[in-house]
Amino acid sequence: MRLSIASLLLLSTITAAAQGPDLIGYWHNWNDGSAPYLELSEVDPRYTVIEVSFAVPMPGTTYDMTFSPAETAPATFIADVATLQAQGKKVLISIGGANATVHLDSDAERDQFVSSILGILDTYGFDGIDIDLEGASVAITGGTIAAPTDARIIRLIDAVHNIADQFEVQNGVPMMLTMAPETAYVQGGQSAYGGIWGAYLPIIDALRDRLDILQVQLYNSGSMYGIDGAIYTQGTADFIVSQTEALLQGFQTGGGFFAPLPPEKVAIGLPACPLAAGGGYVTPAVLAQAVDYLRGTGPQPDNYQRVATYPTLRGLMTWSINWDAVSTCASADEFAQAYEDLFGGISTGLSEPKVEVARLWPSPATAGSVVHLNGLAAGEQVLLRDASGRLLHTIAAKVHGTIQVPEDLPAGQYLIHAAYDRLAWRLSVVRY
Repeated sequence: MRLSIASLLLLSTITAAAQGPDLIGYWHNWNDGSAPYLELSEVDPRYTVIEVSFAVPMPGTTYDMTFSPAETAPATFIADVATLQAQGKKVLISIGGANATVHLDSDAERDQFVSSILGILDTYGFDGIDIDLEGASVAITGGTIAAPTDARIIRLIDAVHNIADQFEVQNGVPMMLTMAPETAYVQGGQSAYGGIWGAYLPIIDALRDRLDILQVQLYNSGSMYGIDGAIYTQGTADFIVSQTEALLQGFQTGGGFFAPLPPEKVAIGLPACPLAAGGGYVTPAVLAQAVDYLRGTGPQPDNYQRVATYPTLRGLMTWSINWDAVSTCASADEFAQAYEDLFGGISTGLSEPKVEVARLWPSPATAGSVVHLNGLAAGEQVLLRDASGRLLHTIAAKVHGTIQVPEDLPAGQYLIHAAYDRLAWRLSVVRY
């Protein structure tokens, strides 16, 4: 099939924007005798997203954020960030952590929070921010997921929108945004909605279009409900599968329904080794059982029965890069190796082999109509993207490789591609 120049540009734009698997790790900005300080240049090259921990409030405030490298000269640190970025990696600044209280009690505090974070991003050249707020930093007293009423929550949402908008204006590219809440703040909303329980859900929901990766900490956790109504315990394949699928299927809470996230935005967060957390560690073998089952490439490992398969799951997150590097907790680089064993065979981005553009009919199609994608099997997932590469929908194919064009899709040119496959289809939509 011969493509026009415009079609080739559309295809390469969307292929470049397609997100493949990532290994996300938190990097300690301090020296711990059990998990020593590492220079950024010493980070295992398999990590693709490095979360620098942490930006914290200036003494006496809960909103004026600061960061400086603890054991590296600032100029060297900045150069190391740039080197990692030149290798195709993302380097983010993580905000908060377990020991820092961050809350915005006035519009002036919100504005100073925005200004201070933008200053950190600009000084060190970070690609974006990770929100890792815990304890009193994030709590809810009322409202719903869709309509929060707590002023601190509303100001935090507004602040992140403002930071992202200004970052894009200043840098010409979107800001990367990740979040790493504990289970109580997310899946815990199934048990109760108030205090810390479900407290992240309004934040995630309001920022879901900007969010790149949600990496819930499946560790330091009590037992949690799955969407099947059963209770699961950390440190098991069942816990990993049940809590991950809750994000991918959505769930009901006292604050309303939490709508599912696409698998491209969900990573599994685990400790790198037993000493890295108070619980939740699993061996690479147990992790492989859970991930293979979620992605549809392995059998059911335990009691939880998944609803669907998720071949485009974003990847793995760990606390932490420093713990993964030591050999006194588990095997050195055990987590990075587990990631490579599970996801390493998948190449992404412009380095991929050429995508084969297959036939689609009818063409053009209308919004709401059914189209046939040649070469697609029933049940396979496809990703629908616009001309800018933005993911619009994840769609499961029906019988004979057909999909329904979303009813709300405007007229225009789109690209559909099979998850981690070499097949793509050009879709032209008209409206009458």
